Amino acid sequence: MTPDSYDRVPEPSEGPAAELVGSAPPAANAHARTRADGPFTVVEALGEIDLATAQSLGEHLDAATSGAAPDVLVDLRAVEFFDCSGLRVLCRAEARARERGGRLRIVSDVPRLHRLLAGAGLLHRFPPLPGLPEGPEERT
Repeated sequence: MTPDSYDRVPEPSEGPAAELVGSAPPAANAHARTRADGPFTVVEALGEIDLATAQSLGEHLDAATSGAAPDVLVDLRAVEFFDCSGLRVLCRAEARARERGGRLRIVSDVPRLHRLLAGAGLLHRFPPLPGLPEGPEERT
């Protein structure tokens, strides 16, 4: 098994993602909420993202990346704690977005999250944006 195989995204007919395809985004919860912002789907993570809560974020990311050519921004500025469980759902969602001709980017101005990404060797995969893109020139 290759390291990339861990990022393999189940098809919508497999697992909990099957329930999300073609439906509205999941309801906001204590750890994630989703909204549209121009051409983007913004998934905002909140509080602590760890083994116990990563699935709450994962449900929103699965829904956000379920369509063709998704353009997803994951806003991590309100996250107080983020561990490898959160990294796992980010990697899975980014792989799914890429497979469908889209992209997933993160928004974070938190140095400790930047250090986590660098330590995990993921800073090149998820170069953080300091804020949500505002003008058309920032949206590409």
